[in-house]
Amino acid sequence: MKRREFLKSSVAVSTVAAVAPALVATGAEQAASNAREYYELRLYHLRQGPTMRRFDDFYREVALPAWNRAGIKPVGVFDVMIGPDAPTKYVLLAYKSLEAMAAAQEKFEADPEVLKADFTNVPPTDPAYIRKESTLMRAFQGMPRLEVPPQVAEKKSRIFELRIYEAHSRKANKKKVEMFDVGEIDIFRRTGLTPVFFGETLVGTKLPNLTYMLVFDDMATRDKNWGTFVSHPDWKKLSTTPGYTNPEILTNITSVFLRPTGYSQL
Repeated sequence: MKRREFLKSSVAVSTVAAVAPALVATGAEQAASNAREYYELRLYHLRQGPTMRRFDDFYREVALPAWNRAGIKPVGVFDVMIGPDAPTKYVLLAYKSLEAMAAAQEKFEADPEVLKADFTNVPPTDPAYIRKESTLMRAFQGMPRLEVPPQVAEKKSRIFELRIYEAHSRKANKKKVEMFDVGEIDIFRRTGLTPVFFGETLVGTKLPNLTYMLVFDDMATRDKNWGTFVSHPDWKKLSTTPGYTNPEILTNITSVFLRPTGYSQL
């Protein structure tokens, strides 16, 4: 090989070697930024009376700090404002991956403060709750990560609307998810419907379905912003597009209104 060609080759190899780590890092960062979170929504069904205070004491003083130590933050804890089965506490946990979920739950359950808590060691004659339900969801492509409401940083009061959309088939459910991804989430944002998360339910009840949560300052703002949304021309066009109409892809819609507890991180 001639000296000039050798030098050119050497320079090319050196350049690739220097740039490769940056390309790998950029690719990893891009993959991380596009990663879809997983959400677990827990419902603790309680009785009126001391079980409510016992739950709040445990989650405020023990569970939230333990979840945070396990790498899970923010944690949302909510009371039912308008909806069935009150009193029920709703707990929302966000995980970066299924592996992160398994690791965090294992760490939480082994946490010394959790292990010695009264809530953990109740006798069978005095259970901590009537029953617990859990739903596992995967975030939408159009909103891959949970968004903390602006009211949290502003320390403002807020209410949450949790909506569940059921479908008659898996195919129809996927079509509704697609509808959110291609336009509905964007219209939400432009009409004052501020989302916290969107999740496609993987494990839970009333399958197939999707679940999402919105945040508002109050009910008056909620009613006003929903009115703006349903009358928006972009929504009218999207909702009448063949394949996206309600009769084709929805069978039932459930709404539950929640208030954050005083110690909730959402």
